[in-house]
Amino acid sequence: MFQGSCVALVTPMKDGRIDEEKLRELVEWHVREGTQALVPCGSTGEAATLKQEEYLRVLRAVVDQSKKRLPVIAGVSGNATWKVSEIFQEVAGLGVDAALVLVPYYNKPTQGGLLEHFKVVARSAKLPIVVYNIPGRTGVNLLPATLVRLARECSNIVAVKEASGNLDQVSEIVGTAPSGFVVLSGDDSLTLPMMSVGARGVVSVVANILPKDTSQLCRAYLDGCLQEAQKLHGKLYPVIKALFIETNPIPVKAAMEFLGLCRSEIRLPLTPLSPESQKKLVPVLEDYGLKVRKPSLAVASSAIV
Repeated sequence: MFQGSCVALVTPMKDGRIDEEKLRELVEWHVREGTQALVPCGSTGEAATLKQEEYLRVLRAVVDQSKKRLPVIAGVSGNATWKVSEIFQEVAGLGVDAALVLVPYYNKPTQGGLLEHFKVVARSAKLPIVVYNIPGRTGVNLLPATLVRLARECSNIVAVKEASGNLDQVSEIVGTAPSGFVVLSGDDSLTLPMMSVGARGVVSVVANILPKDTSQLCRAYLDGCLQEAQKLHGKLYPVIKALFIETNPIPVKAAMEFLGLCRSEIRLPLTPLSPESQKKLVPVLEDYGLKVRKPSLAVASSAIV
């Protein structure tokens, strides 16, 4: 479950509402294209701006459509331990295979606070947990020593999505974590470098538009085909950089509309990709060999309806 290309699934929207039909189409596409796992309701899935009923609807739709053909790792986030525990318990009853639990944001807890937070959450349900460490969004870095202690003390903390961008940190986790604990890259541009020091795959943004190549990169490395993995990394790299020209998931949703995969509609406070950034993104997609439509993205951001 915790290796290869795990897509950080976008949440398609249409006229301010969840576009469930398109979401189900995307799940089917990922099954066909060789994605290894689905990760709905994370940062890329705009979980922070979904109503609770929308959040649960997305998870139920993905679980139902996947039909156990791909594992579903549900995003879980919050900055109050009691609330995260309640969400984790509810998610555990939906048929998902694991949860991607974000480090608490804004509060900036100490390492001791992070330790206690995850221990409480882990005890609240038996579902496997992938810890999500992304200091650039949360304001605090879960240090390797804290993570390794959690992995040793909580049997259902089994993996980490590591998005600190620090290869030394990845090396320390890989070298000290219990046997079987999995590191996944949280940065597409660092997937291959992280795998070279022991990571097993990626929770990927670029897989929303290039699922087959992202999966093949991971498979090539895991199969020992380093030159093929390097070639795919070099091919994907310009697209990856372009997908972060503005705050994720603004560019990837724009790219998905350019490619006819779903609408670019996004929810405030995020706004559509600027015309200047569109002019930079489109040539990168075309250079990759993708067939790009060029609809106007000058639509209002989605409000909650």
